[in-house]
Amino acid sequence: MVLSRMLNGPAFGFAAFLIATSAYAQATGMWSKAADLTAERTEVGAAAVNGKIYILGGGLPGLESSTLAQEFDPATGRSRDLAPIPKNTSHAGVAAMNGKVYVAGGFTANVHKNPIDLFAEYDPTTNQWRTLAPLPSPLGSVGLAAAGGKLHVIGGRGADGKTVATHAVYDPKTGKWAMAAPLPVARDHLGIVTADDKIYVVGGRTNATIDNVGLTDVYDPSTDKWKSLAAMPTARSSGAIALYRGMIVYHGGECKDAAKRITFDEYEGYDPQANKWLTLAKAPSGLHAHGAVAVGNTVYFLGGTAGCGADMPSKAVYAFKLP
Repeated sequence: MVLSRMLNGPAFGFAAFLIATSAYAQATGMWSKAADLTAERTEVGAAAVNGKIYILGGGLPGLESSTLAQEFDPATGRSRDLAPIPKNTSHAGVAAMNGKVYVAGGFTANVHKNPIDLFAEYDPTTNQWRTLAPLPSPLGSVGLAAAGGKLHVIGGRGADGKTVATHAVYDPKTGKWAMAAPLPVARDHLGIVTADDKIYVVGGRTNATIDNVGLTDVYDPSTDKWKSLAAMPTARSSGAIALYRGMIVYHGGECKDAAKRITFDEYEGYDPQANKWLTLAKAPSGLHAHGAVAVGNTVYFLGGTAGCGADMPSKAVYAFKLP
């Protein structure tokens, strides 16, 4: 997911805001329920273009994957159906670049089965999809981010069920893929976001949910190198990530207590300037398999499930604000 940076100028970063705002220093924040989607949606991807949120694929009641594409308008709290994605997908990577929305890979069956090599572009101005050169290999639970004018597909899980560290880069000018430096540790169900034209990969799992990690790595396209950063305090995967006021925020994840079938409700933020994590206010509900997008002064969390696996699917849209 590629999300808008909310502060003006690199000098006025999250650290300065933290010092200036006592409410922020107390790790507070305000949660509210903003709206409901038209149906319960799980394992979705989301990205924002021009103040609208695009929610792609995922599971629906009775369906393990779908072609459903919707536009959610935070100003009205309403969503509408769009032209369908070219292929059914769940656990896909989604990102926005230059006014277009992109979807990469995904699974077509539950329990991470049948990964696909889908790669397509959606144009909100025409409500049309364009199928692009397929991924170098089929992958699900993959990360997708835009940086340096290119699209980066990172990590994921292949047809053999194993997680990968591969890093493929799509150049829209040539329509071709090239390989870049691999992720330091292979994983899927990772959080991915772009800040200052660098790609941050947070959390994920190396195999099952008991193999969750808190790893935080950053990739610089200008050098084709990765750097390991301060780890997220709560190791988890399949959470929702966004860039908000210069801070990388990560909510939820699977699976906090497998016996009780509950998800993580932790909400933590990372300051790229200080290389430190902060604990933020817990959400009204633990969730995983949801999308997150920052629009204006608010982060929106869309869909997902409150239980492990596909238990307790949600159609809620939650909103979080800092003072």
